[in-house]
Amino acid sequence: MHKIAVMGDRDSIYGFAALGMEPVPVKETAEAVRKLREMVDGQYAVIYMTEELGSQIRNEIDRYREYELPAIILIPGTSGNTGLGMEQVRRSVIQAVGSDIIFGEDK
Repeated sequence: MHKIAVMGDRDSIYGFAALGMEPVPVKETAEAVRKLREMVDGQYAVIYMTEELGSQIRNEIDRYREYELPAIILIPGTSGNTGLGMEQVRRSVIQAVGSDIIFGEDK
């Protein structure tokens, strides 16, 4: 059975445990990379991650863009919305459709 996790700073993610998601608090970049690799090799279908953390390990996240599972989705944390999550959605749409249907620009 596939699992769902949420990664980021403790304050941003612990509320998600009430929704049945596994909170994965991280403080350091190296720890985040290690835990993400463990989850990719595990039974995770979806990994939500705070945008702040995602910006720190962007190259690592990009390694898994072509993987069927897990879907790595960036969400705002307690520090607010940085726009990185929306940018990743935009990139995925361009990859899937071949055109930027969000902003109307061709690839």
